[in-house]
Amino acid sequence: MKPFVITTDTSADLPRDYVNEHQIPIVSLSYTIDGQTYDWSHGLPYEEFYARMRAGSMPTTSQIVPEQAREMFLGLIASGYDIIHVGFSSALSGSYQNAEIAAAEIREEIPEARITVIDSLSASLGQGLLVHKMVEMKEAGADYETVAAWGEENKLNLCHNFTVDNLFHLYRGGRVSRSAAILGTMLSIKPLLHMDDEGRLINLDKTRGRKKSLRWLVDRMCEQIQGFDNDIFFISHGDCLEDAEYVAELVEEKTGIKKHMIGYVGPVIGAHSGPGTVALFFLGHPR
Repeated sequence: MKPFVITTDTSADLPRDYVNEHQIPIVSLSYTIDGQTYDWSHGLPYEEFYARMRAGSMPTTSQIVPEQAREMFLGLIASGYDIIHVGFSSALSGSYQNAEIAAAEIREEIPEARITVIDSLSASLGQGLLVHKMVEMKEAGADYETVAAWGEENKLNLCHNFTVDNLFHLYRGGRVSRSAAILGTMLSIKPLLHMDDEGRLINLDKTRGRKKSLRWLVDRMCEQIQGFDNDIFFISHGDCLEDAEYVAELVEEKTGIKKHMIGYVGPVIGAHSGPGTVALFFLGHPR
C-alpha cells in the first residue's frame, strides 16, 4: 500500500510542535504588518503580533497561490506519497481553490499522482481539529480512502463558536457598521458568532460583558454535542490565554471532557478577528 500524508495550510493554526510531531506538511498564507511581510517560516512571535495590533498596526493578509501548493505537492509525490490536503474555508479565502488548481494540473501531468483536496469550510483550530481527527485515523492504520471520505463526510460537524473583545476589527472586515462598533464598545457589547455550513462567519447574538460571552460559548457547545462522542476539544485565542483557560475549565465542568488543545489564533486569521478573540471547536450538530 502506497504511503500518504495529510497536509494543510497555516490557517489551521496548529501549534508548531504538533505539526512537527505528526509530520504535517504546511503551505503558508502570508501577512503584512508595518510594511513587512511574514509567513510560517519567518513570522513574528504571536505576542508581538498582537501587541502591534493593540498599538494600532493594521495587518493585511494574502492567500496561498497555486505555485506554492504545486511545489509542496510535487515534492511529496517525488518522495513517494499520496496526498490529502485540508484547505482553509473557500468562503473566506481563495487558498482552497488555488490548492485545487495546483492538484488538477499535477493530476493531468502525472496521471498516477493521487491528490485529494478538501474544502474544510473551517478556520483556525476548527480546521485544525478536522486535520487532527484525520491524522489520528491515519496513525491508527486507516487507509487513504477511509481518511479522505471521513474528512469530507464530517467537516460540517466541526462546530465553531467564538466571540471577540473589540468590535472595531469586525468593522474593518465589514461584519458590523462603524456606529455599531463605537456604540458596542462603549456599552461593552460582545458579539457571538459561528461558522455556517458555507464556511462563512455569521453573527448569531450579542451579550454585555466578557464573562457572559465566554459562558455562551460553553452553553452553546452543551446543546450541540448531544449524540457526538467528543474525546477532545480545541480552543484558540487572540493573546488572551487566561480567558481560553477559563473556557476550558467550564467545558470540563459542564461536559466532563478533559482533553483539549489551547493555541493562538494565528496572524492570518487574527488580522481580521483581533486581540481578545476566543473560539471553541468540537464535533456537534447543528453546526
